[in-house]
Amino acid sequence: MADPTPAPVDLWQTVALLHGWLASHERHPPEETLLLRMLKLSEEVGEVAQAVIGATGQNPRKGTTHSWDDVQSELCDVVITALVALRTLTPEPEKVLDERLRAVVARSHATQAAQTAHAMQTAQTAQAAEIQERPGGLPG
Repeated sequence: MADPTPAPVDLWQTVALLHGWLASHERHPPEETLLLRMLKLSEEVGEVAQAVIGATGQNPRKGTTHSWDDVQSELCDVVITALVALRTLTPEPEKVLDERLRAVVARSHATQAAQTAHAMQTAQTAQAAEIQERPGGLPG
């Protein structure tokens, strides 16, 4: 008997398939198609906002209309739409995303290192000020 568990989905293969499917149904020139894909991303982000509002019951007229699972699904739609838009913009979305991820990680590590250095400098400055405030400037 065959295993009913579906095989894991390959992200970039799936993005390529979705891009190809959309390309086969294009009704607009390439420049316009690209712009419409970018606008689609805004639409998806709006659906995340709608799901969050619905999950928190922020609209008193509607009450709780969504779950946090709905929010997760909408966030996934944003990611998928962004990846397909990226593929529309470049034939090498994997490379572009990898380079960007590396830059973001490097920046976040640099920020973390700078914050640590600043915290250490602040602590040293405070310690020096405390020593100067003691009689005779002697450590306590």
